[in-house]
Amino acid sequence: MSRPPGEDRTLRALGLAGVPREEPLLYPGAWPRESGLLDGDRLLPLDRPVYDEEDGRVPVLAIGSNASPAQLRHKMAEFGIDSPIPMVRSRVTGLDIGVSAHVSRMGYVSASPVGAPGTVRELFVLWLDAEQLAVIDASEGVPMAGGNFDRVWLPAPDVRVEPGDGSVLGGAYAYVNRHGVLHDGTGAPRRHPGAQRPLITELLHGSARLRELFGATPEEFSARARADRRLCDRGTRLFAEEGRVTASGLERYVGSGPQGPFAGSRTPSAGPTAPTP
Repeated sequence: MSRPPGEDRTLRALGLAGVPREEPLLYPGAWPRESGLLDGDRLLPLDRPVYDEEDGRVPVLAIGSNASPAQLRHKMAEFGIDSPIPMVRSRVTGLDIGVSAHVSRMGYVSASPVGAPGTVRELFVLWLDAEQLAVIDASEGVPMAGGNFDRVWLPAPDVRVEPGDGSVLGGAYAYVNRHGVLHDGTGAPRRHPGAQRPLITELLHGSARLRELFGATPEEFSARARADRRLCDRGTRLFAEEGRVTASGLERYVGSGPQGPFAGSRTPSAGPTAPTP
């Protein structure tokens, strides 16, 4: 695809600058319309859609705000990492985007993958190197006993990932919520609507106890939840107590597959201890 000479590829110019970690009601943030290379504050054209072990990168499916270039940049900046990240818009069969059954200390209700045979979604595959993967793991709470997510390997053909060059990946990593996901009232996982305001409004409307904890509006919810671990933990327990939680259908992958793709590799020198969502 040809581009005008000198085209401004900054995130702001592309309408991708909002950071959900700073403005929770923006979650999941703006996703690009096409594949690109996140390089600092710019999203540049991508020269190829597939990488491999020789490139020192592994594929990770972005389900929520990890597909937001601004959120990715924010997470990496916490550890002084500015290496480029390939983001490949891909056709994914077998997954849908559900609602995490936990209240994030970032002030939003995040997305989680759910098993959905036959469902086709357009999602981004991030090709991460060892340092980048360690940062995303930390941001999802993978290394911590009290974290919210496990990183799992979703193999083909269970989940089919087509990056657009005619190939099919052998699998990809994804982050599965340890608390499960919220259901739609019939017991099936509900689909995350993307926009936070309608989701939080509906959740608050359905629970007087949740309103007692977090207020009556999305703005109150986000303000009270932000960085208040105990309150968020109470909200997470309340989801389960009120019978709103179901399994994602991906739990069987936890503990299977290549869990340590970069065994022996260097992780960020600051130590991946970013606050978990």
